[in-house]
Amino acid sequence: MTPSSNDFHPVRAMAGHRHEFGEHGGVNMSVESSTTFTVMDPARMPQIFAGEHGPEQGGCYLYSRHFNPTVYELGREIAAMEGTEAAYCTASGMGAVMAAILQECDHGDHVVASQALYGGSYALLHDFLPRKNGITTTFVDANDLAQVEAAIGPRTRLVYVETLSNPTLAVADLPRLSAICRRHGIKLVVDNTFTPLVISPARWGADVVVHSMTKFISGASDVIAGVVCSSQEFLAQLMDLHTGALMLLGPTLDAQRAFDLSCRLPHLPLRMAEHSRRAQFFAERLAARGLKVGYPGLADHPQHALMQQLAHAEFGCGGILTLDLGSEARANRLMDLLQNEHAFGFMAVSLGFHHTLMSCSAASTSSELPPEDLQRAGISTGLLRLSIGYTGTLEQRWQQMESALTKLDGPLPTPQA
Repeated sequence: MTPSSNDFHPVRAMAGHRHEFGEHGGVNMSVESSTTFTVMDPARMPQIFAGEHGPEQGGCYLYSRHFNPTVYELGREIAAMEGTEAAYCTASGMGAVMAAILQECDHGDHVVASQALYGGSYALLHDFLPRKNGITTTFVDANDLAQVEAAIGPRTRLVYVETLSNPTLAVADLPRLSAICRRHGIKLVVDNTFTPLVISPARWGADVVVHSMTKFISGASDVIAGVVCSSQEFLAQLMDLHTGALMLLGPTLDAQRAFDLSCRLPHLPLRMAEHSRRAQFFAERLAARGLKVGYPGLADHPQHALMQQLAHAEFGCGGILTLDLGSEARANRLMDLLQNEHAFGFMAVSLGFHHTLMSCSAASTSSELPPEDLQRAGISTGLLRLSIGYTGTLEQRWQQMESALTKLDGPLPTPQA
């Protein structure tokens, strides 16, 4: 799928979204905290249960695990941002990933997934789903398109990738992956957590887009939330009273949390642009020192040209970079210096916070992968993932980084090492 002549742009789409006023005309939408909703006519309730009425069919609501007005409105806002027909917000990113996969796959079905994935997604596909649901996965190098296509079999229902792989930052070739999926009549499911606004996967052929809104969309590391973005048809399947993965498994987002996230969406473009600007700055400075840096905004990144093709240029290449220190001990030493001597950032998992967050992926967010799979995915024991924040001045933060680097013992790995 290639973009139409009228190219989609997320900020234009967000600005064009019909605003929901508060109940009494407030500039913000109201928070609907009710768990259940009344009907004025007793005949209406069975019609709602039968799917004849709903939020878009008469403005009817039933029960907040099904649809809640505040949560529903946030879903409409995220759908506008992602360029999909609909979206449903969940209580976590893993809730969104789980629901999308389970809705498409039955017992005995098969998934083709990238070998470089967030550890929780890997564990879901590698361990939980085969054991509990009889759904198997073949992990492949998603940048080797021949390998992706060769792994597709008669029971394959979807290909699952991350826009930027966690933590290796490989860029998924979404147009070509989409073309493969269409040839085989299966769905392309894309986790876009690392690159909201930066890349719009649906524009390039993704059938389902998921996010952990806990990360950049929230921006404050205080809300756990996720979202599934897709067609109205897929959303209806997710909410079906008999077979809907979201309806029946119930990963429901709280209305207050939905309101909080909705209030942060207007400044998400500003935040993403600044995260990316600072990550580009650090990647260039670290690379200039001859260090082994991973960032798709660098010209020597293997998918730099692809990133330029897919990205909305004003949002840069994302707020995350990697630095390979060669060993877990050296990575830990650098994080210790940066946090405890220089107040550069925090040793913590997650990402998208206004302060920089640092973690050694092989020992944390990718620790679900066994050593052989870590190696296959290109995740070395010394790979440091940095989610670059925007507090402090750039020069102040760079001086802190440079000072910490000078205190490390021995030569650091270079791109050729």
